Amino acid sequence: MDRREHGPWDISEVSDDVDRLDLGSVLVTPTEGVNVQVQADQTTGAVTQLNFTRTDAMVQVQPYAAPRSGGLWEDIRGQIKSSINASGGLVEVVEGPFGPELRAKVTPSDGSQGLQPARFVGIEGPRWFLRAVFLGQATIPGEAADVLEGMVRNLVIVRGHEAMPVGSPIPIRLPQQATEDLPAAPAPPSPFERGPEITEVR
Repeated sequence: MDRREHGPWDISEVSDDVDRLDLGSVLVTPTEGVNVQVQADQTTGAVTQLNFTRTDAMVQVQPYAAPRSGGLWEDIRGQIKSSINASGGLVEVVEGPFGPELRAKVTPSDGSQGLQPARFVGIEGPRWFLRAVFLGQATIPGEAADVLEGMVRNLVIVRGHEAMPVGSPIPIRLPQQATEDLPAAPAPPSPFERGPEITEVR
């Protein structure tokens, strides 16, 4: 069973007055030393992913529509595992702080040699699913992982009430001020600009 008793939260579960950055489907609690960056589709300009970055680590997050019954992460784990194995990577399912997660070594998309470590985490809430991919020092226990896991736990997801196909991204929107303040993220040093699981769930 995936664990969410310590976050991230659904908007219906939040009643505090914490000052959060409103990005439409995701409310972000700023953390000292962590930059909030975005990746956008070059054709449409739509934000496709949020990156929380440090000098030594990064976590990529994206919310998706999910069925009321849950269970999406179990299906997606198998798809990601097959994709990584097919591309020559290594992957195993382990019990992590958010429940079952995939710890992998994957082939870099930039053509460089060797395998890069990555952690794939899936968290299910009320009719939403949050995918998080931890990279760099956040793939191993330590201060970087603690900080970025804390960023993920403090997220508030705003699913909305409209009907959405299961697996479709819940739109992330930048307010004008945030657009001015937040730089567009460069392509991360990993093959997860979209992530193999995104293709699988569409």
